[in-house]
Amino acid sequence: MTAPVAADPATVRAVLLEVIAEILPDVPAQEVLDERSLADLGADSVDRVEIITTLTHRLGSRERVSRFADIRDIGGLVAHLSGAGDAR
Repeated sequence: MTAPVAADPATVRAVLLEVIAEILPDVPAQEVLDERSLADLGADSVDRVEIITTLTHRLGSRERVSRFADIRDIGGLVAHLSGAGDAR
């Protein structure tokens, strides 16, 4: 299933920051950098699924969580969900 997301990268990033703040409240926003992965931020596998599920729901995407398995970092996640490029 493809994502019906038409959000620009800034919107995707803002929603992602909100979701990370809710699920990983000890992670300062300034640590959520493009080259970092969710695991780098301290997210375990359950946290990562919850972040992706919450993020896609808020953005109106119906994409399966499994489609995000090969995305390595925050920048790739933002690009994938905004349609701004291939997942890194």
